Amino acid sequence: LTRAEFDLLGALRRTGHELTPGELARETFSSGAAVTKRLKQLQERRLVDRRADARDRRVAHVRLTDAGRDLVDALLPEQLAYETVVLSVLGGEEQDRLSGLLGELLAQLEGRLGVRRG
Repeated sequence: LTRAEFDLLGALRRTGHELTPGELARETFSSGAAVTKRLKQLQERRLVDRRADARDRRVAHVRLTDAGRDLVDALLPEQLAYETVVLSVLGGEEQDRLSGLLGELLAQLEGRLGVRRG
């Protein structure tokens, strides 16, 4: 599983509902073409399902399969432990400063992309 694929699966797990490829692109700050390619690979591995919209068959809705959810749930503790180790080189104040700066950057990116978190 690549980092980019994990990000897509994580976005689906985090939101807890179906997303369109466009919504996934916004959630992961990825291009639509990259998301489409990754979704195809994830679907072939039976980690996600796609279904066509009932009103507009050009629109797809993507959801995690049970296998996809289980994989994310299994990998997440390992990923969080890795991030904790990486951040441990920073002191508490440095971590707080980094968190604040990253929050500001994320707000700027979301504002430019019109992303709404909810």
